[in-house]
Amino acid sequence: MATGPALPSTADSVPLGALSDPILVDPGPRLLGDVVEAYREVAPSLVEPSLASDNADERGEGGGGPTPATQLPTLRVFAGEPAIETATAGFRAASRLAALLDADVVDLRVLDAPQPNAALAGAETGYALVRGENGEGCDGDGRDDVVRWHRVGDDASLRERYASAFGDADPYRLRTPSRRRVYEGFAARCDESVAAAVLRALDVPAGPAGLDDVRSSPAGPDPEASRLRAYAVGAREGVLDRTLRRACEDAGLGSPSTFTRIKRLLRETGLIETASEPQPVGRPRERLAARGALAAAETPEETVAAVRGVAD
Repeated sequence: MATGPALPSTADSVPLGALSDPILVDPGPRLLGDVVEAYREVAPSLVEPSLASDNADERGEGGGGPTPATQLPTLRVFAGEPAIETATAGFRAASRLAALLDADVVDLRVLDAPQPNAALAGAETGYALVRGENGEGCDGDGRDDVVRWHRVGDDASLRERYASAFGDADPYRLRTPSRRRVYEGFAARCDESVAAAVLRALDVPAGPAGLDDVRSSPAGPDPEASRLRAYAVGAREGVLDRTLRRACEDAGLGSPSTFTRIKRLLRETGLIETASEPQPVGRPRERLAARGALAAAETPEETVAAVRGVAD
């Protein structure tokens, strides 16, 4: 590949594909987030697909599309659980990393003990990655939202130091699915309009109550809030309860029993109701319907506001 994912550096970029079989060791939350962002910049339709990119060409499966997963450098990431949990605290960040895991671009495993420095090591060389200080972590306009990294050292033995431990480590099980898995799960069980509505609700940033403040945090919902939002959207769309719970399971949001609890919470707060619907064969099914503030919601932001605090 002529270009590929690279970390911003104080000297020049740090291309992840320049190292052979690299391992990233003990990244903090910011470095782990920068790695995911580096992949997103070169393969957005893989890492964070838009609702308009659900076709073969935009996934990179057809000719001339964006970078497919097979052309991206693979990376083994050996990270501590606290760093991973911080870096994936909301749906948006977590779903990006989930997309890389689904595509086998990133192999994420749990590091038991902190290391002296974060390190990036390939078969031929390796070096520590140190965050820039005293203004060196800013971009050319002086903003501090673009962190830059120093490469320190040149150690060909660094990768071997961690390769064996990485092979013995447990994979990290991310609780948040990728955007594509969410879309495909709901599209298959319900339809594409329901799938799109679920993603729009999940895209609403997490924030305090009140629509004026709903965009205050870009992190997105945590796993429990994601489940509430998805089930609430299905209720507003009038989906059968059994179909919706299976769609939520296929989308990677939780088990059917988990959504039995979500259903109970929404009923107890007066936001949904069910109606028995006869079936040609077998017992009647329950069709969901929204009530109260959920029924009145006309936008994704209003849907989110209607269910905010239900699980508290």
